[in-house]
Amino acid sequence: MNILARQGNSAASTVTYRHGQPGMKNDNPILRIANLSKHYGEFEALSDVSLDIGKGEFVTLLGPSGSGKTTLLNIISGALFPSSGALFLEGRDITHLPARMRGIGMVFQNFALMPHLSVFENIAFPLRIRKVPNNEVKDRVSEALELIKLPGIENRKPKQLSGGQQQRIAIARALVYRPPLILMDEPLGALDRKLRQQMQFEIKRIHDDLGLSMIYVTHDQEEALTMSDRICLMGGGKIRDIGAPGRIYANPSSVFSADFFGATNIFSGSATNRDNSKGVHHETFGLVRTGPTTVPDGQKVGWMVRPERLRFLAAGEVEDNCLEGSISEVILSGQVTQFLVDVGGGHMFNVACLTSDRIGALTVGEQVRIGWPRHATSLLEPE
Repeated sequence: MNILARQGNSAASTVTYRHGQPGMKNDNPILRIANLSKHYGEFEALSDVSLDIGKGEFVTLLGPSGSGKTTLLNIISGALFPSSGALFLEGRDITHLPARMRGIGMVFQNFALMPHLSVFENIAFPLRIRKVPNNEVKDRVSEALELIKLPGIENRKPKQLSGGQQQRIAIARALVYRPPLILMDEPLGALDRKLRQQMQFEIKRIHDDLGLSMIYVTHDQEEALTMSDRICLMGGGKIRDIGAPGRIYANPSSVFSADFFGATNIFSGSATNRDNSKGVHHETFGLVRTGPTTVPDGQKVGWMVRPERLRFLAAGEVEDNCLEGSISEVILSGQVTQFLVDVGGGHMFNVACLTSDRIGALTVGEQVRIGWPRHATSLLEPE
C-alpha cells in the first residue's frame, strides 16, 4: 500500500455552485474559507472572500499582480492573519492558529531547500520535527523519491541538482508527512519554459496519483488551464470568476474574466431579446447573433468571440455572423497564425487559424470575410 496516500476516499468531491456565491456549495470541504478580508490601514488587500476546496481538488488562484491571490494563500498558510472572516481545515477552526500548528504542506517558488543538508534530509525534515521513527522516515523518503521519479539521489546536495530536480525535491518534502492540503506559491516561476511545461504535467500526475487537495497560485493562464480542476480568478482583492477551465475560458462571466484569458475580441452593445433578433446590437456591426439569452431587451452588455472561433469565409459562404474587412497584420507563431482584420469604424478582430499553405497565402491588405456561429458569441457582465 502507498504509505504516502491518505486514508479514505481521495476522489474529488462533486461541487455545485449557486449563482452569486461562487465556490460556496460543498457539504464536506477539506478547506472552508468564509468571508475573509485583509486590511492594511485603508487599503483592502482582500475583500469578503468565500470559497470551498473539495477533497482531492486542484484549485488554482489566478490573477494579475495585486489581485489578492498571494494574500489569500498567505492567510491559508498562517503567514498572515485575516482582519475578519474564518478558515476551517477539515472542520477545524484554524483562523488564528500559527503556521506550524496547521499541518499544511507548502511549496515555494525559490524551492527553500537547505543547502547544507542532503536530499534525503531535506525531504525527511518535516518527519524529523514530528519525531517519526527512523525506519518509517527511511521508507517514506524512499517512496517520495520514487513518486517524483528521482530514486537514488538521496545523498546528493541541492546544488548538485538541476532546477527541475530541486523543485521535485521541494514537492516531495511537502507531501512526505501526508498533509491534508498542499499550497503552491508560483512554484514554476523560476524555471525555463520547456521545463515549466514538463513540471506542470508532473505536478498534475502527482496530484492525480495521490488524490491530494492542492491550492496553486499563478499569474500564468496556460498553467491554470492545463492543471486545474477549478480556476478561481481574482482581481482587486475579490473573486471575479470561478469554474472549470473549459467553462471559464469559453464562457467567462465578465469583461475582466474574458480579457484576462489571452487575446480575444471584446466589444459592448445593447441586448436585443425579440423573437427574430436575439443577440446584441452594436453601433457599427448591427445585430450580432447569440444563443438564447434572458438578458432584458435594451440592457447594456459586453460580448466577445474568441479568435479561434472565427474563420475566413469563402465567396458565397454564409454564417450566423459575417463581417467584411481587410487584413492589417499577420503574426506567425508556429502552429498558429494570427490575423488582425480591420472591419471599419476603428474596430479590429483577431482571427487565429492553424498554420497551413492556404492560410499562409493570405497577405496584408487582402480583402476578406470573417464569420462565426451564434453560440460562439458570449455575453459578459460589463465592467
